[in-house]
Amino acid sequence: MSAEGASRLETGKALRREDVCAAQAVRRVAAMLDIDPDTLREGSALPRGWHFFMLGGETRRSQLRADGFPGFGLPMPDLGLPRLLLGGRTVTYNGDIAIGATVERLSKVVRLDKKQGQNGLSAVLTLHHELRPISQAEAAIIETQTYILLPANEGVSATVRGEVKPVPDGARIVIPDETLLFQYSALGFNSHKIHIDRAHARDVEGLPDLVVNGGLVTILATEFLRTELGIVPAHLKTRHMAPLFSGRPIAFVARRDGEAVRLTALSHEGTAAMEMEALAA
Repeated sequence: MSAEGASRLETGKALRREDVCAAQAVRRVAAMLDIDPDTLREGSALPRGWHFFMLGGETRRSQLRADGFPGFGLPMPDLGLPRLLLGGRTVTYNGDIAIGATVERLSKVVRLDKKQGQNGLSAVLTLHHELRPISQAEAAIIETQTYILLPANEGVSATVRGEVKPVPDGARIVIPDETLLFQYSALGFNSHKIHIDRAHARDVEGLPDLVVNGGLVTILATEFLRTELGIVPAHLKTRHMAPLFSGRPIAFVARRDGEAVRLTALSHEGTAAMEMEALAA
């Protein structure tokens, strides 16, 4: 990206769109989650957590980063930092979006912080999104995402060590394969190569395999809350600590902590890769 493009991002360039919460897209999300698509009908409420496809990037190919990440309608900066990871997100639900409704989307960069550390330059980018049905005065969904931009990863490809740990009681196990990663990436128009190009993930990023999308981990966790615990979230906050990889099981475990539910996504080695705090509606 040019210096001019980076400057526009730093000053809070915004994207506004009107779009439809299309029944076709909703049915495809259901199919991805192995839910009967015909149970989702126009006029019914979009299940909470499924709105990700309405935040899909529309960045022109000529403005993509070298790693293919499209951003979310706003070109993502390069800054000489070729690696990009999701750091976390917060989601607040003030209401629901009806399937088939026309929705105004607002997306903007709210912060770009550059840091100089022992390993060189890094940066933290914060994006703010709002989804507002045009029939309503206030946004139904407000989401903030934080991304970390890092320098190149030197050295040979990493390898996954350790054995699968015992599964915790009450855990939900999901094994994200290439098909699931492709479907999620396609629904969100996410061309980031670490999710779809194994050679790039291994040879360029130094990773053992394709990386499971952070947003996919979030929706799988939200579905666990919805289907296993009967929780309709009003507010979610996630923190991503380590990548998860294709073909390796993820264990989702939850515990109640007062009014909140704390959910952890465990890697196949039993380490915490993502933590979520959820407040019920």
